[in-house]
Amino acid sequence: MSEKKKALIAMSGGVDSSVAAYLMTSKGYDCMGCTMRLYENDMIGEDLFGTCCSLNDTQDARSVCDKIGIDYNIYHYEAEFRDKVIEPFVCSYEMGETPNPCIRCNKYLKFDTLYQKGREMGYDVIVTGHYARIEERGGHFYLLKAKNLAKDQSYVLYDLTEEQLAHTAFPLGEYTKDEVREIADSQGFVTSHKKESQDICFVPDGDYAGMIKRYRGKDYPKGNFVDRDGNILGTHDGIIGYTIGQRRGLGIPAEKRLYVTKLDVPNNQVILGDNEDLFKRELTIRDFHWITGEKPTSEFRCLAKIRYRHKEQPCTVTPTSDGGALVVFDEPQRAATPGQSCVLYDGDIVLGGGIISNS
Repeated sequence: MSEKKKALIAMSGGVDSSVAAYLMTSKGYDCMGCTMRLYENDMIGEDLFGTCCSLNDTQDARSVCDKIGIDYNIYHYEAEFRDKVIEPFVCSYEMGETPNPCIRCNKYLKFDTLYQKGREMGYDVIVTGHYARIEERGGHFYLLKAKNLAKDQSYVLYDLTEEQLAHTAFPLGEYTKDEVREIADSQGFVTSHKKESQDICFVPDGDYAGMIKRYRGKDYPKGNFVDRDGNILGTHDGIIGYTIGQRRGLGIPAEKRLYVTKLDVPNNQVILGDNEDLFKRELTIRDFHWITGEKPTSEFRCLAKIRYRHKEQPCTVTPTSDGGALVVFDEPQRAATPGQSCVLYDGDIVLGGGIISNS
């Protein structure tokens, strides 16, 4: 009789990872659940109650593991999370960008630090509650969108490699959220009707600027709102508080709606303009990651999305010699934001992605 395969389940204390653990045990895997402790409250200046590192969440994760009869552990990765996620997050805002820390957390924590720990402990696969799919075709492993496109999270997973995909499982990729809750309810999990978190885990109140000020222990200098001709329109409260496409909270009396169209960090200016000024066809992408590891040698056609909730759009991609890419959309796209990721798709397959640069 062959030995059971082993699965290490990353559990946040929510319904998705709870059901992921249950599904893997149902498939006959020898499973262990674990929660990654990523930060202490003094790192973010917030009470941890209600965040993914709260005592309540770890208790809920442990309760689910007890219910399905698997072991559970907590692993401390506070230092790694500070260096790989929080510090780059803060630096990105200081550079006039709008980062996506979930992508870095997946890349450096779940599918690097935890992945390596799991492999060292003899686990065959790392499992998360992401809504995405992995398929092997012709000896290659591909990342695909979830069957339920409304919950698809493939966008935040584009930095995975084929080797990582070969030792990863996303058991929720075939399910809808309602189906996941029904499974949790049928098993009597305490997480079955738990509310989903909509904010970044270490910014539970959604106040990114406030978190950055607390983290750095300083305020950021006020500066000028200007129009595209350089005319001063008012005073902003610190450049870290603004992002491309923002309209609300500007406090500028005007006869027409104004939007943030650019952040000029060297001059500490926030440039405002019309909605039409937010549209562009060409994007420069840096740090491009190709999932197969094989960089294309010439331009090609595909679909691309420029933010998590963006509908992917047809474009032409030209790889560049510096490890980036030039993406030219068929139609202008609104509010392409430096710091966010541009992710490429061939149908359901994720080809890779990179970071949108200032231009």
